[in-house]
Amino acid sequence: MQLHRADVVDGAIAILDQYGLADLTMRRLAGSLQVQPGALYWHFPNKQALLGAVADRILTPMADPVVAEEWSGQVAELAHRLRECLLAYRDGAELVSSTYASRLTTSKGRERLVSAAIRAGMPRHEAELAGYTVLYYVLGQTVDEQSRMQMDSAGALPEGASPLEDDSDPTARFDFGLQLFIAGVRHLLGERVR
Repeated sequence: MQLHRADVVDGAIAILDQYGLADLTMRRLAGSLQVQPGALYWHFPNKQALLGAVADRILTPMADPVVAEEWSGQVAELAHRLRECLLAYRDGAELVSSTYASRLTTSKGRERLVSAAIRAGMPRHEAELAGYTVLYYVLGQTVDEQSRMQMDSAGALPEGASPLEDDSDPTARFDFGLQLFIAGVRHLLGERVR
């Protein structure tokens, strides 16, 4: 059987979901695909490049059409979609965060956020900063949310610190911060019109 790049990414995602990012090694991946570790390097020069491809796969839904027509709705829709992409995989937020930091994943999702900010009336350089701000907000919130859920499932949180005992809805908490960002952009743009 010939090993394809997509097979390697599929195998890496399966290991990520079953064991987590810390246990996603080239050796484990090669074993699960029943190939020698060297066969993986035909498709990816190193583990970091593989992680970038896994992040791109996780973020595939970011390319789907946006339903919202107004810029603020587009930003909110894209931010919620990004959060959903990250939460769909074990350690998804941590993996995507690390690949963004090392510039190993595509920036299509961020570019879509930038485009929405430009439609709001921001100049390109500010829209770029706004795109990064939303991206880092989503990544930070989701890394925290995912980490707390995993620590809780492992019994590693002190009594009363479980996210399951928290009365607040994580999606509502996420949306509150997102709405603060959108209100700030509206305020900034409004100040310029005066």
